[in-house]
Amino acid sequence: MTDQTPPAEGRGPSDETVLRLRDDEPVADPAVTVDVFGDQSNAVAVRIEPGDDARELIPHLGRLALVEVNFPAFGDGRGYSSARILREAGFAGEIRAVGDVLVDQLAYMRRCGFDAFAPDAALDSDKAREALDRWPHVYQPTTDGRTPIWDLRHQEGAHG
Repeated sequence: MTDQTPPAEGRGPSDETVLRLRDDEPVADPAVTVDVFGDQSNAVAVRIEPGDDARELIPHLGRLALVEVNFPAFGDGRGYSSARILREAGFAGEIRAVGDVLVDQLAYMRRCGFDAFAPDAALDSDKAREALDRWPHVYQPTTDGRTPIWDLRHQEGAHG
């Protein structure tokens, strides 16, 4: 886990709030809205707001390096679906949760494909790591590559 700072010009997270789970260089380009993205052929970062349809980005995934998904309130879960849609479509770039992101949400967001977090308020790094490592096994298949426990049991049964 590395703490990085890729704030966009004029907006974006501060140095203290960005948590990245990636080893590549952070994207420094400012994220544009989904509406503006289609008109800017050189944009590599886009920001999804609640109500935006992440599927509009699927034809353009090859030129995207960063997708920010805004969570204006912790109770709005539409961003989880946006991340999962993009990962299932093959997007390998950074998906960053921004806004009202709480430490208790990190593990669930990670399972849906988020690999960076830029909450409004800084997260305690020890609590963030604890939250991400809380459950060694998972039940549902998602985009983070972890094998569900039912599949692990099936594999154990086949070999032993």
